[in-house]
Amino acid sequence: MNIVLFESQEIVGNTVFLEGRRAQHIVKVLRAKPGDNVRVGCINGKMGCGVIKNSNPRQPYSVVLEISLKQSPEPTPQIDIILALPRPVMFKRILRHATALGIGRLYVVNANRVEKSFWDASVMQESFYRKHLIRGLEQAVDTRLPTISFHKGFKPFVESTLPIMSSGYRNLLLAHPDVQSTLSVIFSNQSGRTLLAVGPEGGWVDYERARMQEAGFSMFSIGPRILDVETAVAALHGMVSLLSSATRN
Repeated sequence: MNIVLFESQEIVGNTVFLEGRRAQHIVKVLRAKPGDNVRVGCINGKMGCGVIKNSNPRQPYSVVLEISLKQSPEPTPQIDIILALPRPVMFKRILRHATALGIGRLYVVNANRVEKSFWDASVMQESFYRKHLIRGLEQAVDTRLPTISFHKGFKPFVESTLPIMSSGYRNLLLAHPDVQSTLSVIFSNQSGRTLLAVGPEGGWVDYERARMQEAGFSMFSIGPRILDVETAVAALHGMVSLLSSATRN
């Protein structure tokens, strides 16, 4: 936890009362005491400094902070991801890692190789997945939560949703191992947002690839090695970020 985050409704005047995991981190990990400063932020709001006014260093842990929030978060990341719904245990980790790396939106979609039972998992509920997004923000020192939407029908997503939103992107990229093109070849050197599509374990089927290409996506491979979805998301995000940075410079 590199920043202590709280909800706007937790702020009373210029103070915040913390207990549980966040308070324990401050007193046990940071070993902060009354009078010490900690980095804080309001979720989807500004960042700043919190001065510890009072704390209970034993269970039940609690901390009272006097806060000053003056620093705006970084602009919305330039990368959005379409993700075929992975296994729930992996989805939790991807949410955290992708948020830490920086994404603006995450479109979670169905695919032929997605198990139907995945859609009934508890992680699909906002009250559950939101905490994993917050863990990513705490790691990255950010306050801006990515927006997540779920699309249980692949065909309606491709035919109705994708045409409306795709015009807002400079790059529409579809990762798949069995193609010749590389990312550096197809990546546009003009500035703009990137929408990256990452398939399920086993990849997109022929029908899905064809429909995505019809919608304007360019296919590419990052090599012959088959990666799990969690590793692929991190690797692909790093490559797109590098190319985007080179474009800006």
